[in-house]
Amino acid sequence: MGGGRKISLIDVTLRDAHQCLWATRMTTAMMKEVAPLLDDAGFEAIDLVGGAVFDVCVRFLREDPWERMRILSGWVKKTPLIVHHRGQSLFTFELFSDDVVELTAERIFASGIRYHTTYDALNDIRNLEVPVRAAKKVGLYVVGGFVYTHSPVHTDAYYTKKIRQIVKLGVDAVFLKDPSGLLTPERVQTLIPAAKKACGRLPLQIHTHCLSGLGPYVALRAIEHGADVVHTATSTVANGASLPPTELFVSNARRHGFGVDIDLGCVKAAADRLAYIAGREGKPVGSPSEFDAFHFHHHVPGGMITNLKAQLAPLGIGHRLDEILEEAGRVRAELGYPIVVSPFAQYIITQAVLNVMSGKRYATVPDEIRKYVLGYYGEVPGPIDPDLLDRIGNGAEPVTRRPGELMEPALDRIRRERGPFTSDDDLLLAAYYADGEVAALKKAGPIETEYPLTGTPLLTLVREIVARPDITSFRLTGRSP
Repeated sequence: MGGGRKISLIDVTLRDAHQCLWATRMTTAMMKEVAPLLDDAGFEAIDLVGGAVFDVCVRFLREDPWERMRILSGWVKKTPLIVHHRGQSLFTFELFSDDVVELTAERIFASGIRYHTTYDALNDIRNLEVPVRAAKKVGLYVVGGFVYTHSPVHTDAYYTKKIRQIVKLGVDAVFLKDPSGLLTPERVQTLIPAAKKACGRLPLQIHTHCLSGLGPYVALRAIEHGADVVHTATSTVANGASLPPTELFVSNARRHGFGVDIDLGCVKAAADRLAYIAGREGKPVGSPSEFDAFHFHHHVPGGMITNLKAQLAPLGIGHRLDEILEEAGRVRAELGYPIVVSPFAQYIITQAVLNVMSGKRYATVPDEIRKYVLGYYGEVPGPIDPDLLDRIGNGAEPVTRRPGELMEPALDRIRRERGPFTSDDDLLLAAYYADGEVAALKKAGPIETEYPLTGTPLLTLVREIVARPDITSFRLTGRSP
């Protein structure tokens, strides 16, 4: 069926996969022996750092993400590493001034990265203008993304228009980002050919999650209809809220007549090491999700639902989860169908919780929702009822300018108010985070790169025994030669 057409893969094991299944808690040390195996496997690129990864590195793992980029660039020598960010919002939920965006591109390149993917959560291509231009200027290979969702607004015509706008920015490739796993085999039949035509000569990449259980099949159907590159994850951290497993996709694609130059022996070895780490750290391994039609109403990613359950339980309203998710779908429609991806996933859920808790819808509206409906984050996808718009926006005039133009240059002010800085990396950390977060990160010191997996089997055994508080002594015996 594939006629021998070559398909390339991008590995997401070191970024999106553990973000989905391990709450983004894969440390640099855990990557030490896995990364070289993935490097040898033959991927087009390996995804390393994105918004959540950058944020968790700083706030929770206390690992400098710039340092992580440099360390992994030393371990991965054959395959380009990817830094992925949210356009004008970079690695956080807030928009940044153009000068911060431009310096970020410079430091990504300076940290050893050569491959860059970026998208805007509202598909407002204006929010990609400066990020793409800055990345291309420093020499990065740039892939511009459009975010997929299902709604009356997000038609094939909508997406082909957006793709043509992305192509005009001068990107090297285009990717479809389906963060909630909403893409179906039926939609693939129309969207992928239309998207591929809009891409022209540029490669089309597919990034779809497995929340609906359809991800592996959707990825296969996507290449049958013209997609060139598929994002996959090592099986240990695939499926569920993550992406399709590399091993299964390669097997399926080859059986359908496509050429996929991936060494599955390397991937299996990486899967084995990740399984060891998962067992040692008490982390889950990926398993297929069951199909749930309710997911296509609320669109909320699985990891976010898990966190929501944990937050509702102490309030005594855990039993109202389905009611809140039902309300989330309704809120999304009323607000013009924003895509349920960060930060709008969080905004929609917050508004849904407030509506359900108060019993009076939109009695309380977060500032972020007000800014969204007024266009401060970008173009609102669909129409909002005029009465609701007036109620939320308090009669304020909507913003029509490019959101980045509303931001004053920030770097000189940050240098003056919070400097001096020993490097531009530290300057950017100060732009993204408050002083307390940056200070805690610096206090943690250099990144630890050794994990008990590292070394000979005997050394690993000894380290594991030493880590067990219930073992006070051991004896090593063996037969004489």
